[in-house]
Amino acid sequence: MKFTSYYLDDPIQKGRVFDIFEPAENAPARDIAIFFVHGGGWRAGSRDIYHIIMDELCRRGYICASTDYRLNAKDAFEQISDIREAYDKFVGILEERGIENPKIATWGSSAGAHLSSLVAFAKPGELGEDVSKLQYPEIRPVKAMLLATPYDFLHFEGMMPQFWATMQGIAGAPYDKDPSRYERLSLKNLVRKDNPEVFYVEAEYEHLFDPRLNKEIALQHREMGINSHWKMYDRVEHGFMYELTRKMQKAAFEDICLFLEDKLQTEF
Repeated sequence: MKFTSYYLDDPIQKGRVFDIFEPAENAPARDIAIFFVHGGGWRAGSRDIYHIIMDELCRRGYICASTDYRLNAKDAFEQISDIREAYDKFVGILEERGIENPKIATWGSSAGAHLSSLVAFAKPGELGEDVSKLQYPEIRPVKAMLLATPYDFLHFEGMMPQFWATMQGIAGAPYDKDPSRYERLSLKNLVRKDNPEVFYVEAEYEHLFDPRLNKEIALQHREMGINSHWKMYDRVEHGFMYELTRKMQKAAFEDICLFLEDKLQTEF
């Protein structure tokens, strides 16, 4: 396994860094790269949590990148800006290697699914994030693998009070002071014909976000002619896809690989 870390700033800023894992030399050539965004409640986590999965993907021929973002950012919009900049640098590296208009799929779980889904669905700058440093704003993700994704950024009946406090903290203002921030951070408001294909990987024991709502987005996509998928995996919990040891982890991973190859079949 060979990987290189790329920092976005000089001097270095904590959190503004991503790793690129190179495909194995004897692996088949792939026409799509994968860009990972870690979870952790917007205030925790690290890009290295995906290294095990990235290693296996590299053995199968995929070039992968995994990004950090500022965990001490004032709000999610700054984090989205960090992720867009890392994604843009990844695009530039692929272009320098002779891959014109590279195809990239994003992969995120929980907070990482939230942030990467907004990057994939929204046009650069549409959410109000800083995009002044982007060189390839036109090259957007063509696929997204999303696990434990919030359908919106709003309070729901039964939400844990501490989790709502976390969401209000990362939104940058209490809901009653600026509800527009919460609408901009809601994926449901960005469903349209230019969305990438999505594979919603859902856990049976998901306790933070209602997976049935994401099924509605997948159905909307199908009506628009976008080949999105939704599938629930038995007896697994929120954030189950960070390694490849359990039965459902392996099953979901193989399905993700089929999705990347345009071979996945799912039933709603």
